[in-house]
Amino acid sequence: MNQSTSSNPLEFSARGIILGILITLVFTAAQVYLGLKVGLTFATSIPAAVISMALLSAFKDATIQENNIVQTIASAAGTLASVIFVLPGLLMIGWWASIPFWPTFGACAIGGVLGVMYTVPLRRALVSQSNLPYPEGVAAAEVLKVGTASRAGAQEGKAGLKAVILGTLASAFFALLAAIKVGAAEVAHYFRFGAGSGATGLGASTSLALIGAGHLMGITVGIAMLAGLVIAWGILVPILTAATPMAAGASVADHALGVWSTQVRMMGAGTIGAAAIVTLATLAKPVLGGLSSALEAARAAKHGGAAVPRIDRDMPIFIVGLVTLIALVPAGWLLASFLEGGALASISTPLVAVGIGYILVAGILAAAVCGYMAGLIGSSNSPVSGIAILTILGAATSVGIVGRQIMGPDTAQALIAFALFVTTVVLAVAVIGNDNLQDLKTGQLVGATPWKQQVALIIGVFAGSCVVPQVLDLLNHAYGFAGAPNQNAISDQPLAAPQATLISTLARGVIGGDLPWHLIGWGAVIGLGLVAFDFVLKKASNGKYSLPPLGVGLAVYLPSAVTAPVVVGAVAGYYFEKAMRSKTYGEAASRVGVLVMSGFIVGESLFNVALAGLIVASGKSEPLDFGVGLPEGTGMLVSLVAAGVLLGSLYRWAANSARKIEA
Repeated sequence: MNQSTSSNPLEFSARGIILGILITLVFTAAQVYLGLKVGLTFATSIPAAVISMALLSAFKDATIQENNIVQTIASAAGTLASVIFVLPGLLMIGWWASIPFWPTFGACAIGGVLGVMYTVPLRRALVSQSNLPYPEGVAAAEVLKVGTASRAGAQEGKAGLKAVILGTLASAFFALLAAIKVGAAEVAHYFRFGAGSGATGLGASTSLALIGAGHLMGITVGIAMLAGLVIAWGILVPILTAATPMAAGASVADHALGVWSTQVRMMGAGTIGAAAIVTLATLAKPVLGGLSSALEAARAAKHGGAAVPRIDRDMPIFIVGLVTLIALVPAGWLLASFLEGGALASISTPLVAVGIGYILVAGILAAAVCGYMAGLIGSSNSPVSGIAILTILGAATSVGIVGRQIMGPDTAQALIAFALFVTTVVLAVAVIGNDNLQDLKTGQLVGATPWKQQVALIIGVFAGSCVVPQVLDLLNHAYGFAGAPNQNAISDQPLAAPQATLISTLARGVIGGDLPWHLIGWGAVIGLGLVAFDFVLKKASNGKYSLPPLGVGLAVYLPSAVTAPVVVGAVAGYYFEKAMRSKTYGEAASRVGVLVMSGFIVGESLFNVALAGLIVASGKSEPLDFGVGLPEGTGMLVSLVAAGVLLGSLYRWAANSARKIEA
């Protein structure tokens, strides 16, 4: 493979674009499922780059820049899927019974295109002239360089593809054990204490995807989530269950989970909100500085007169402005269609005006903030939850003011739905803006042409936008979502969709005025305490240690079944990388391990999307249950042993593969 340094290397190619689109389609489907189950998504740039290098190595004229275009297209999958943090809320409030294709496609595509446009002027200030570390962008560039620079790099690329495939197959097989009832879907134990109604416990999904997600997030986030589990299930649930009488006939698990879902979870929402607001406030100064630098750089480039080098050529600013204006036209039509014939038809014009203005202004701010955070901490760690919370609060307040004159039960629901839809567009703007700057950093390090990457990401946006509504509707029909009417769902085990539950609850509360502010307030106090603790910890350790408040808040808010395996994955990944650190092949082993974990996420997610298709086709909630299942306790043991064997074996395989590469 050619690591071309020519003045005009091959970047765009039909094979690269097709490969990028195919990877985007697969990874977007996986991300939609993972986000609905866990409330988290993962970056797809590195696994996409590895797959691209392994497949394109068959062509002698393939270049590092061509592989970079493939990963740029595919990176849209890891970010655009974040719109499912909002969209299921429209089902939860009963506004939609199923997911319509065109409104959903339109919200994703328009938001994604605007996300690219809004961040084009920021590239010089926040990427090429910035000292921001861009950890994930730099990591993707290193993978591309290693994979194209040498024979060992080519071997690592092939080993990386094998790692993704093995992880995918292992994870799909493990999910199959639960589907046929040989393994247990969850390991859980709840117990009472004292003479009263005090109860607590812990549940953990037997999920290799969640273990993989924990490995990718790292030990810092893992410890933060462990702290959240301790706060939720070791402190808050015991105290609140002891103060809440147990319902007649309720089990210990029902009592503990009921108190968590009605009280502790809302405190977790307050913790997330407070931590997010403080985090974003600390970024205000550098973001404003970055915007100012971007404008200065644009002016300097305009008046410089000299020819702009290929590696510094953005999409022309005239095109950026024109595309932005053109995109606002279908955005307005989309919002007007959403309101057509409904309870808000009489005030549709001012609502559409407010919606367009909000998408324009809030979108620019959200894209700038998220783009800066991608440079600071990476796109996977960006507090997208915080952006979504602030966006829905602003959107609900704005449309609520306009609709207050005709407020009633029907109009309240319509206003909530409209606020959620506007938030979906703004969130798409934010996450693609985040992704664009990270991809541009990768491109800068491998000698790519910025405007070609910007076009490539738009291609990825349209590809991902085709998949999101299809997969979302399939999962809605098969499983449904917690808190939604689920009239058409076949399974009686709905997906948690935790982020969408939080966002829709906030929208209802702002417009309906019935938020449990006392619980949210106590959660905010906890969040502020965590922010202070994190500040002191960083200062005392000179930045070596931290306890991200958003990670803690997420673990309080998310079910323990989701967060417990993430903690396990983070700890397992930490010890694997610690063991590899002293080896000559340690860095290669770490990279191969990351790809195995990416395969874990893809395999389980795609298996469950396929299972959803089988549920819909058969009309059975458990089509693979052939009546040969094991007792619950035995199933738990099988799942624990199988998970341990698969995890240990694949870690060992990753280390051995890396040793052979370096030999």
